[in-house]
Amino acid sequence: MRSYLEFEKPIADLEGKVQELRTMSGDDAVDVDEEIARLETKANQALKDIYSKLTPWQKTLVARHPDRPHAADYIDQLIEDFTPLAGDRKFGEDSAIVTGIGRFRGQRVAVIGQEKGHDTQSRLKHNFGMARPEGYRKAVRIMEMADRFGLAVISFVDTAGAYPGIGAEERGQAEAIARSTEACLKLGVANAALIIGEGGSGGAIAIASTNRVIMMEHSIYSVISPEGAASILWRDSARAQDAATNMKITAQDLIKLGIIDEIVEEPLGGAHRDPGTAIAKAGEALERVLGEFHGQSADAIRQQRHEKFLAIGRNL
Repeated sequence: MRSYLEFEKPIADLEGKVQELRTMSGDDAVDVDEEIARLETKANQALKDIYSKLTPWQKTLVARHPDRPHAADYIDQLIEDFTPLAGDRKFGEDSAIVTGIGRFRGQRVAVIGQEKGHDTQSRLKHNFGMARPEGYRKAVRIMEMADRFGLAVISFVDTAGAYPGIGAEERGQAEAIARSTEACLKLGVANAALIIGEGGSGGAIAIASTNRVIMMEHSIYSVISPEGAASILWRDSARAQDAATNMKITAQDLIKLGIIDEIVEEPLGGAHRDPGTAIAKAGEALERVLGEFHGQSADAIRQQRHEKFLAIGRNL
């Protein structure tokens, strides 16, 4: 059953009526095809109207939609012969970050993905996509291996932020994030990050300091969550909508600021309405940006990456 967000209530009402009429259409005595067609047209128009003028807060809700495709879905559809790799070789395994190697459109790649999970059990297993230090140290291990063997690196970013628990802090959360960010920047192979849902704080930057940063149309990318910013600025998390508007967290704002490089258009109504199409379009964008670095030297790839991030502050 489809899950609707609060602002999608007009669409939910219309599509609910369509479903009721479809149930009735099984009765030969009732001809409702014309009414179904009329309501479907009206629902599609409502969907277009609503999604053409989403506010930053509404985009935040879409980015967090429970049915939105996650890293595992992108890996399943885009990466052939994927072999998962686990553990940081220092403390243990962290399921919030999924890593491995495989083939992407014929090219050997290393993959790093933040996985939130789809149901209660998997969300608990993956800690809602919030990694502990061992997750970032695992990412560093995979990046170093990719550099050694000449594998391009693809990151699927989807996290509210790094896990803020006591144990994580005791094991060096900030240092692990910094080391992961450094590993991204030092790579002599091309790397690209795709923000598929939430790109929250250092937890996202740790695997998204890449040659190219791409965002799905209705994803968000920010230094802190809107709720966290509202709590700090106004001491009131209920003002998250105000924070989302002022923080410039949407793909459309960030590409104007030069912080990201490309936006992947999502199917009407968001990626959760047609995951297959959304993932396929993302794959085309990743193939294109990685192709820009074919044949380039390690020094040239590093230089491009460094200049990209240095230019952000200069252009503001």
